[in-house]
Amino acid sequence: MIRKRPLILISNDDGYHAPGIKKLVDIVKDMADVLVCAPESARSGFSCAFSATTPLRLKLRHNMGETVVWSCNGTPVDCVKLALDQFCKERRPDLILGGINHGDNSSVNNHYSGTMGVAMEGCMKYIPSVAFSSCDYSEDANLEPLRPYIRNIVDRVLEEGLPKGVCLNVNFPAGDHFQGVKICRMTFGSWVNEVVKERHPRGYDYFWMVGHYRNDEPNAEDTDQWALTHRYVAVTPTLMDVTAYQVMDDLKNWNL
Repeated sequence: MIRKRPLILISNDDGYHAPGIKKLVDIVKDMADVLVCAPESARSGFSCAFSATTPLRLKLRHNMGETVVWSCNGTPVDCVKLALDQFCKERRPDLILGGINHGDNSSVNNHYSGTMGVAMEGCMKYIPSVAFSSCDYSEDANLEPLRPYIRNIVDRVLEEGLPKGVCLNVNFPAGDHFQGVKICRMTFGSWVNEVVKERHPRGYDYFWMVGHYRNDEPNAEDTDQWALTHRYVAVTPTLMDVTAYQVMDDLKNWNL
C-alpha cells in the first residue's frame, strides 16, 4: 500500500524571510508537501495573540523555490488560522510546524513565544504540532546540525501522531554538536530587571522591555534548562489543558 504524501503547514514568529524558516522548509520538503504562511515581519513575543481589530492581508511570496509561501501582516496565530481557512479547506494538514526560531523558547519563554503560538494553535485545531527553536540568536547561525533531529521528530509524529491536547516544544543548544535528546519538563524560571526607563530629548519618559532570565531551580536535572545547559536537545511535551487538577479537590472543600 502506498503511503499518502502528507501535508505540512509551517509558520514562525521571525517572519517569512528568516533563515530559520527557510532551513526548516529545506529539512522537511522531501518528506511532505509543504505550505508556508508566516508573518511579513518579526512577531516575537506574540504568543497566542490574534488580530481582532486589524484587517489582515495575504501576499504570495517567491523566496523558497517551489514551496508555496504566503506572508500575512498579522500574528503567527493569524497565519495559521488564515492558512487553514483559505488554503486547506480541501486538504487538512497532517502536521503543523513552528520555527526554526532564532532564540530560546524553553522554560517560561514557552508562554511568550509566537513560535509556540503556532504549535498551540495547531494543537487547538487537533492537528499534531511541533515548535522548533535554537538557542543561537544569530540570524547567521549554522542550523544544519539540527537536521537529523528535526527529521526524526517529524517522521515519528507523522507516523504516530500526538495525544489530543499535546504539542511538542523542541529546543536546541547553540553550537554544532549535541549530546543527544532529553525528554524533560519545563523549568520554573523568571525574567528579572525587565524594564529600563529612559528620558526622551523631547521631555518624556519611555521604556524598553529587556531583562535577563533566571533559572529558579538550577539544581533540578529533569528540566529543559538543565538539558540545554548540558548540550542536549530538550523535548518538552506541552499540554493545552491548563486545569490544575491537583488543586480541584482542595477548592471544592472551600464550600464556595
